[in-house]
Amino acid sequence: MTVRQGTANLPPPPATGAWQEGDPPGDRRWVTLGGPLPLEAGGELPGVRIAYETWGRLAPDASNAVLVLHALTGDSHVVGPAGPGHPTAGWWEGLIGPGRALDTDRWFVVAPNVLGGCQGSTGPASRRPDGRRWGGTFPFLTQRDQVAAEAQLADALGIDSWALVIGGSMGGMRALEWAATHPDRVRSLLLLASTAAASAEQIAWASIQLHAIRSDPGWRGGDYHDAGPGRGPHAGLGIARRLAHVTYRCEPELQARFGRSPQGAEDPWRGGRYQVESYLDHHADKLVRRFDAGSYVTLAEAMNAHDVGRGRGGTAAALRRVTARTIVAGIDSDRLYPLVQQAELADGIPGADRLRVIESPNGHDGFLIEVDQVASLVRELTADQTVRLCQGAR
Repeated sequence: MTVRQGTANLPPPPATGAWQEGDPPGDRRWVTLGGPLPLEAGGELPGVRIAYETWGRLAPDASNAVLVLHALTGDSHVVGPAGPGHPTAGWWEGLIGPGRALDTDRWFVVAPNVLGGCQGSTGPASRRPDGRRWGGTFPFLTQRDQVAAEAQLADALGIDSWALVIGGSMGGMRALEWAATHPDRVRSLLLLASTAAASAEQIAWASIQLHAIRSDPGWRGGDYHDAGPGRGPHAGLGIARRLAHVTYRCEPELQARFGRSPQGAEDPWRGGRYQVESYLDHHADKLVRRFDAGSYVTLAEAMNAHDVGRGRGGTAAALRRVTARTIVAGIDSDRLYPLVQQAELADGIPGADRLRVIESPNGHDGFLIEVDQVASLVRELTADQTVRLCQGAR
C-alpha cells in the first residue's frame, strides 16, 4: 500500500481553527449589537458580537475613518505580526501604517471580522445565548446581513460616514453593498477583483467546495466543534481549500513555478507528490489549523447569494444608487473574477471612471499580492480628502 508523503508527521488539526473564548484577544476589540439582528432570509440572530481591529486615531469630527473588508478566509488582522491570538501575520502588509497609503498619522482604519466568520465575530463556532454552540443551527446569512452588522459597528464607533471603503473579492461584495445600501455613508469606494453578482461558474466552484466539506464524516451536520483533534471535518475543508486555491491562481504561474517536477525525493509513481500537490497540501494544512469549516460554509453560501440588484430593480438600477467617488480594479490574470465583471461595475457606477487593471501573474490573489499597485489606487482616492483634512487641521 502506498502512503502519501509530506503530512504524516504533523499533529492532527483541531476540530476547528476558530478563535475561542479564553484565547488571547490579540489586537481585537469587540462590539455587541444592541439587539437581535434581523436577517434578510427571515428570522433574526441574537447576541451578535463583531470583532474588529483599528489603526490610527479617529478625528474629533470622525471624518478620517476608513473601512477595510476582508475576503473569504481573511479576518480583522490586516497588518501586524503573528502572535498570541493571531495565528498568521497580516494579510495586507505594507498598506496600513505611518507613511503608507493608509497613513495612520492621518487615517483611522477599521477592519472587522465578518459576521459568520471565525476570528472573534459571531459565527457557527460561537456560543448561543443559552451557552450551546451554534454549529449546524447557525442561520443563513447574506452580504446585506453582514453589512447591517457592520453599520451597527460604525454607529458604536461614532462614525457617520466612511472616507473610504475598500474590499477585494468577498470584501468587494460587502463594500459594494455598503455603497448601495448606505450611499450617504460612503464617500469613496475601492472595489478590487469583485462582481455585482455571483456568476453561475463562481457558484459552481463554491458548490463543489461545500459538497467536499459536508461529505466529510467529521462534519456531523455542522455540530463538530467540541470534537477532539483530528475529529473535525478537516479533510473536507482541506479539499475545499485546495480547489479554491487553484481558482485563485492561474495556469501560467503554476506551470512556471512547478511544472511536472516531483516534490524533493518523492516519487509520484510510488505514493509521492508532484511539487504542485505539495503546494496545495501546504495551503490546505495551514487553513484547517486557523479556520472553521462551518464559517467556510456560511461565508461561501453568502457569496453565492450576492446580487446587488436583488430587490432593487436589477443590477443597473442598484449600481446607480452608489454616490461615492469610485475606482474599480481587476486583475489581468484573474480567471475566477474576470475583468468583464469589473467592467460592468465601472460602467454602471456613476462616480466611477475607466476600469483599472492590476498587472499580476498571480491570478485572483493578485489583489492581495500587488500591494504597491493597490496602494497607488488608494492614494488616488484619498488625495482630495487628504487635502481637506490638512486644511481643516490648520
